[in-house]
Amino acid sequence: MALSKISLAIVSFVALTMARLSQAQSSPQDFLAAHNAARAQIRVKPLTWNNTVAAYAENYAKLRSADCNLEHSNGPYGENIAESSGELTAVHAVKLWVDEKPKYSYGLNACIGEAAGCLHYTQVVWRNTAQIGCARVQCQNKWWFVTCNYYPPGNYVGQRPY
Repeated sequence: MALSKISLAIVSFVALTMARLSQAQSSPQDFLAAHNAARAQIRVKPLTWNNTVAAYAENYAKLRSADCNLEHSNGPYGENIAESSGELTAVHAVKLWVDEKPKYSYGLNACIGEAAGCLHYTQVVWRNTAQIGCARVQCQNKWWFVTCNYYPPGNYVGQRPY
């Protein structure tokens, strides 16, 4: 009996530690650091955290937690979203978006290549964007959903991101 109580205590401690680690890897500072590292590479001023935008992101993430569908909110902010069946931290999500950088041609101001998509990257580095708010939830299907919202939004047709 004592052994099972000790085992249960250890399992509970490990689970709580993992939950805290998981949350710690997706704090506002984690989202900001990942974004600002990409922005620093091209000498765009760093972003700051906006609690109003973060509340919007949190509400939308909670809505998506029921189905984990990759659907944009179509709200008033710029937006990047990501999902994964594996744990998706702030750093991992932003990396997915920043990894689109090679698909962006500054000279053409366009996405290039087969099945090119670079608009997540250009939103991350959009020079006029000053603030973000992000959220991360585990969906009912055990996948992870991440959303970052950007104020003011970017990705305006005909304008360069930086």
